[in-house]
Amino acid sequence: MISKEKLSYYINKSKSLKPSDFDKTTRVALLSSFTINGFEETLRVKSYEENIGCFTYVAGYNQYPQEILNKDSELYNFKPDITFLILDTRTILGDLFYSPYSISSDERKKIIDQKFLEITNLVDKFVSKSKSKIIVTNLHIPTYSPYGLYETKIEYGFHFMINDFNTKLNKNFMENNSVYIFDFNQFISKYGENDIFNIKQFLFGDIKIALDFIPSLVDEFLGYVIASLGLSKRCIVLDLDNTLWGGVIGEDGFNGIQLGSNPQGNAYVEFQKFLLALNQRGILLAINSKNNLEDALQVIDEHPDMVLRRDNFACMKINWNDKVSNMKEISKELNFGLDNFVFFDDDPVNRELMKSNLPQVYTIDLPKDPSQYSTILQNIKQFNIFQFTEEDSKRNQMYLDQQKRKEFEETITNLDDFLKQLNLKVSIKPADKFTIPRISQLTMKTNQFNLTTKRYKEEDIQKFSEDPNYFIGCAQVVDKFGDNGITSVYIINKENKKEWYLDTFLLSCRVMGREIEKAIFSYIISKANEEGVEKIRANYIPTQKNKPIENLLSNCGFEHDHDSWIITPKHGFKLPNYIVLIEE
Repeated sequence: MISKEKLSYYINKSKSLKPSDFDKTTRVALLSSFTINGFEETLRVKSYEENIGCFTYVAGYNQYPQEILNKDSELYNFKPDITFLILDTRTILGDLFYSPYSISSDERKKIIDQKFLEITNLVDKFVSKSKSKIIVTNLHIPTYSPYGLYETKIEYGFHFMINDFNTKLNKNFMENNSVYIFDFNQFISKYGENDIFNIKQFLFGDIKIALDFIPSLVDEFLGYVIASLGLSKRCIVLDLDNTLWGGVIGEDGFNGIQLGSNPQGNAYVEFQKFLLALNQRGILLAINSKNNLEDALQVIDEHPDMVLRRDNFACMKINWNDKVSNMKEISKELNFGLDNFVFFDDDPVNRELMKSNLPQVYTIDLPKDPSQYSTILQNIKQFNIFQFTEEDSKRNQMYLDQQKRKEFEETITNLDDFLKQLNLKVSIKPADKFTIPRISQLTMKTNQFNLTTKRYKEEDIQKFSEDPNYFIGCAQVVDKFGDNGITSVYIINKENKKEWYLDTFLLSCRVMGREIEKAIFSYIISKANEEGVEKIRANYIPTQKNKPIENLLSNCGFEHDHDSWIITPKHGFKLPNYIVLIEE
């Protein structure tokens, strides 16, 4: 989507921003093979619009090799959280860009292999020296070829060799969680080569992205910033009438609404298909609609062109209450904060009501034309995450199972009886290549039942797992209603062999209230006894959101000791008799 504002707006706006004024901050370094004036200003303003304070460092013109190779460079002194390495085909290929057929196909292959090694060696060097994630752009494949239509008949031709470079780059870093490839070639295809590349600007100052499109590219980069801070959205809340289908079900009736069968109705089907794709990858869906429940459910359950069905919605508020009250109820029922929601509603009045009363909710401005809905959905960067886990793919089913637990709990008046009948199993898992992404994800996202709210990237968790002075693991919780997935994390600093320190302890909101924490502490304390540990020390660091965990330590046998809490492992810790503990 082309940015609404021109580059000049961002440059002027950036002058008044102070990144240190924000609770969430990040440090972003920009390295490039060409002129990128205006990038950092745009990134700082767009970060500001997401309530993120963004500190930036821009390397000198085409100085990225020197910056990376010099261990004392300003790049490393800056200590970025994210680094963008923006490459362009002209600079990388040099004269070969203009005369690719001045040499043989074998020579072209050698040059591509050489360029590939140059870039990968630089990236590897950077990763070894920095804790930053690095985002590397691939190369644009131009539509031009000296051989025109005969290009596809040439062995290892101009287009093929650039594509080969991109393929090698992607394959080489596929398993490296510190390196991500941004598809710059796809970005140019999206907006058009003739629009992105302005020959006059290029000749004037080696500007290879037209100034009007710099905000659009930075918007793509912003997705990485959001993901790195764990600020990705979890749930899309949807109106029904004129949002998931055309027309008003209460007035037009089951057969009168627009859903499939014609261009207008097909727009809603298209929108639903993209919503379903997001739902299948772990984004929850909910309904917030003023409607008669029976009328709405009839469409959801029975309409032949309805793509989304009842089981795709983790929560449904279909009533005559105002949308703000419903949104608060959805947040309460799903048990996470309002800043995790994206709201779609065709009615501008409802949207304005949501923005003014619940600004934490990301409210989408929808046009009157429903054919644009799916495009708007595809361009939302707030769903990006760096790693997908098994829990992500199962999230919708987990929340449906949670509804069954709540219904079951309401039939039993005694909490102990409820917990005993859940058939709880807690499996303790080590930090390994399968669990590290989820462990990091939980430290980044969990707020309520989080003892210290320390945030750790995958690279941090990986280092902890390799350090003998750390004891780190996670817990998977299963009960009679299904698998909750990995929902707990503990990180213990055991550098002091006699006194361990509980650096991190957290539980997902989905398993709060079942005393899972006691099962995990029983495991930790048994391990401490095996290693002759005399004390385990911990601190509760209060935040605006983690009040639910303030009594964890006292409830689990810790005693207050000056400014911290301690427990003596030799006294043991009793595992709740209704939980089966499994060590994997």
